[in-house]
Amino acid sequence: SMEVVIAHKGKRSFRCDVRGLAAHSSLAPQAVNAVEYAARLVWSNRNGAGTADYAGYDREYRVLVRGKPELTGSADAIFRGEADKHNPEDLFLVALSSCHMLSYLALCARNGVRVTAYEDEARGTLALAPDGGGKFEVVTLRPRVTVADADTTDKAMQLHETAHQVCFIANSCSV
Repeated sequence: SMEVVIAHKGKRSFRCDVRGLAAHSSLAPQAVNAVEYAARLVWSNRNGAGTADYAGYDREYRVLVRGKPELTGSADAIFRGEADKHNPEDLFLVALSSCHMLSYLALCARNGVRVTAYEDEARGTLALAPDGGGKFEVVTLRPRVTVADADTTDKAMQLHETAHQVCFIANSCSV
């Protein structure tokens, strides 16, 4: 459905086209395997003033993914956001950590390593540039894993490296 939006100055959109042949997974080298994800981000503009000034504009946003609970976020407090809401930097660390964990658990299940507990304390260093930009220069995952059989400890340790190699999110980043 179309909506009239007053003071809308433009739109930036990106598109990624995947070209190739569809094929059974046993023929993957001859085809393209891809899964598309979609999310909608809506800026709240709760104060109604828009971006009239840098200090006063609202940083809250909503993330909408079909069939999932809504997530409310904000900029980090150091960027004038709300400290009690998830920010993009938090979510970046969570994406890396959870992707690694899920890749790792799948590898363990497929390789006879029974994991009974998993926790991670991810940390990242965001380097700020003089022009206002920046990037994560380092992200460190510190998973603590409990396995049911001590004889599988070496294999469990080795699978962390494999998990890093196959993690979709880590493969999409430069950290």
